Amino acid sequence: MSQASLPFDFRSATAASEPRVVDDHDEVDALFSLLEDDDCRRILDATDGIARSASELSEACDLPLSTTYRKLDPLVDAGLLSKRLRISRSGTHTAEYERTVDDVTVSVTPAGVEVRVSHRDVAQSASVTA
Repeated sequence: MSQASLPFDFRSATAASEPRVVDDHDEVDALFSLLEDDDCRRILDATDGIARSASELSEACDLPLSTTYRKLDPLVDAGLLSKRLRISRSGTHTAEYERTVDDVTVSVTPAGVEVRVSHRDVAQSASVTA
């Protein structure tokens, strides 16, 4: 399944401390597709507790900026990253991204493969920089 056309949202209406169980075959495949991608994993690593812009991620992950942008949207759409606005007093505003996932656990059950995604509570508000 193409990362650009993910039809699923892995975010859950439950509290951040409660894992979201993903047991739909297509959702599991889409999630695995993102997690098996080296560039996506590098972006997830670089956003662990740190909100970064696409330019900052490009530099931190040693990726071309175009590749970084191409990977960010599917990660946000899947709920693995949050996107918020970094408001600068200079008037230039930048999108910044932060990892929203603490843990992904895969289990094999009698019903098939089950994935539990534990989300952390990441503020969706804008941040202000000098």
